[in-house]
Amino acid sequence: MGQVSLQGIRKNYAEVSVIKGIDLEVQDGEFMVFVGPSGCGKSTLLRMIAGLESISGGELRIDGVRANELRPADRGAAMVFQSYALYPHMTVAENMGFALKMAGVPKQQRAAQVGRAAEVLHIVELLARYPKELSGGQRQRVAIGRAIVRKPAVFLFDEPLSNLDAALRVSMRTELSRLHKELATTMIYVTHDQVEALTLGNRIAVFNQGHIEQLGAPMDLYHRPANEFVANFIGMPNINLIDRPDSASAAHLALWEALQGSATVQRIGLRPEHLHLAGQGIPALVVLAEHLGDSSILHLQVEGVNGLLKAKVVAGQCITGQMVCIAPDASRVLRYDVDGRLMESGGNS
Repeated sequence: MGQVSLQGIRKNYAEVSVIKGIDLEVQDGEFMVFVGPSGCGKSTLLRMIAGLESISGGELRIDGVRANELRPADRGAAMVFQSYALYPHMTVAENMGFALKMAGVPKQQRAAQVGRAAEVLHIVELLARYPKELSGGQRQRVAIGRAIVRKPAVFLFDEPLSNLDAALRVSMRTELSRLHKELATTMIYVTHDQVEALTLGNRIAVFNQGHIEQLGAPMDLYHRPANEFVANFIGMPNINLIDRPDSASAAHLALWEALQGSATVQRIGLRPEHLHLAGQGIPALVVLAEHLGDSSILHLQVEGVNGLLKAKVVAGQCITGQMVCIAPDASRVLRYDVDGRLMESGGNS
C-alpha cells in the first residue's frame, strides 16, 4: 500500500505562508509529479510528507494513518535527494545497506536485500566500489538503491536528476519509468523540469506560490491548461499568448479574427506547433530561426502584437530575417477570460 492523503495542509514560517491549504490524494502505485518554478513550495511539501518539515496545519495520512507527528522512519517513506549524500568511506553495498544495519537487520538478510536492489538497478558489478569510483548516474542509482532496500510504501524524489548532464537525464528518466513499473510502488517526484514531469508522471500537480494551479494527466495539462499560468509553464517552447487587439494594426486584427477571438476573450493561447507557414496569410518577420535538427523554432514579429510569436516547423524552411506568411490552426485555440481562466468553449485536445 502507498496511499498519501493531504487535507488542508499548510506551512508557515513565522508570518510567512509557504504552503496554503493543499488538498491532494495520491493513489497507491501512482507516479505523481510536483512541478513548478523555484520557490513555489513543491519541495517544502515533499519534505513535509517525509517528516523533515513540520506541518503547520491540516492533516497528512499515509495508508489511512495520521502521520503529522510520526517520526520520518515510521512513515513508510524513503527519500532520494538532489545530492547523492553517499558515505565516501563505504562501498556501494555498505551505503545501500547502512539503514538496514542501523535497524538491526542481520548481515545475511542485508546482503540479500542489497543484492536484489542492485539487480533491479543493474549495478551488481558496482557493489564493491566506492563512491569516488562512480559516475554521476551510477551514484544516483546507488542513492535510489539505498531507498529501495527499505521497501517503503512511498518513494519521495526531490529533483534527483538535476545534477546530471542532459543525455544522462534522458537515460535516467527511462530508468525511473522502468523502475516504477517493476516495483509498482507509489512515487512522488519533485522537479522544475516540465519535460521530466510530462514524461514521468501519471498525474502532474502544477504548483504556484504555495498552491496547486491544476492537477491532471500530462496531456490534459498540455492541451487544456486551466489558466494562463499553467498554459505558459507547461510546454517547450512556451505557448503563444496573444492579447485582444487594442490598436489599428491590420496584421494583429487579422490574426485575432483567424483565431476566432471575440469581445469576451481577453487573451488567446496557441501552441507553437499549431502556428503554420502558409503561401498566403498574416505577414511576419523571422527575427530568429533556431534549428534543432528535425525541426526549427521560428521567433516571429507580427505588426501590432506584443512580443514575439513562436512557430515549430519542419527544419530548414526559413532563415533569420526572412518575411513569411503564417496561418494559425483555429481548431487548436485556447481562449482565456479577463481573469486568465480557460473558457470552456475554447480549444480542442
